[in-house]
Amino acid sequence: MKKTNISLIVVLLFLISIILFIGYRWGRQSRIPVQGFVECRTLRLASKLAGRIEKVFVEEGDSVRKGDTLYVISTPELDAKLRQVEAMLSGARAIDEKAKAGTRRPIIRSAHDMWQKAKVGVGLARKTYSRVQRLYSEGVVPAQKRDEAYASLEAAKATERAAKSQYLLAVEGASKEDKEAAAAQVQQAQSVVEEVERYLADRVVCAPADGVVATVVANESEIVGSGYPVVTITENDTAKAVFNLPETLLPQVECGKHFEAEVPALGKRVGFEVVYISAEADFATQTATSARGDFDIRTFEVQMKPLSSEVPLRAGMSVVIELEKPEKR
Repeated sequence: MKKTNISLIVVLLFLISIILFIGYRWGRQSRIPVQGFVECRTLRLASKLAGRIEKVFVEEGDSVRKGDTLYVISTPELDAKLRQVEAMLSGARAIDEKAKAGTRRPIIRSAHDMWQKAKVGVGLARKTYSRVQRLYSEGVVPAQKRDEAYASLEAAKATERAAKSQYLLAVEGASKEDKEAAAAQVQQAQSVVEEVERYLADRVVCAPADGVVATVVANESEIVGSGYPVVTITENDTAKAVFNLPETLLPQVECGKHFEAEVPALGKRVGFEVVYISAEADFATQTATSARGDFDIRTFEVQMKPLSSEVPLRAGMSVVIELEKPEKR
């Protein structure tokens, strides 16, 4: 009796195994694998400066953090240019300070003394003219002498006015226009210094984001041109799986839908979420061979992002998902 029960159990287990195997094969046959590839955003890092590479701090395959120095360009010409424009800025500032400070006190005192001297000269010339005029009225001196005395008086007055003007100019200092011009020269020189400093800051190229160094295309002591990409970085957090799906499979995919995908390089399944479906077909994967009852099958790009940022995906890895086989019409 016990042997009969054991035999029955074995037979039942065998039948169940066959049923499960057939169901698995049937399910596999009703689904088709679709292969995509991992893509990551790539940054090609270059400098605005042309020059000789002084030092490269990374190698291919190195992991870098945002802000890490990648390479430095030697620019002795810009260093000399900076010293030149800094000297120009110092000169412009000195002129500006002079315009703001006004005329020095010794010059003002000298101008004041010259004015006072001219005033004394006017007084003397006026007295002389009065005496000559009186003598002329008495007929003692000719008209020529009176005219000479009058001319001397007018000349003394003109000298006094000129001396007074020089004194007032000395007291007032530089004019408003001169002060504005001096300030403008300082701003212009400051702008040139800032421009050169910005260029010099660009001689040091740093990583703009966390990533892995993919390529280093130039070595130390080599000369590179402006905008020439020396280091290429693949960003860590931008991995996505890209699929080109035939339009017959597109109804099974929609934004926000999750898939369990096989990543052979990692030897495990990884969860992905659909984040992008192209609004326009890319190309045809199958061309119609008959004018009746047949049509071209076109493809659409679908992008999926991993549900976990801890998955070590790298550019180029294969990603495989399974979709239902479309029914033939």
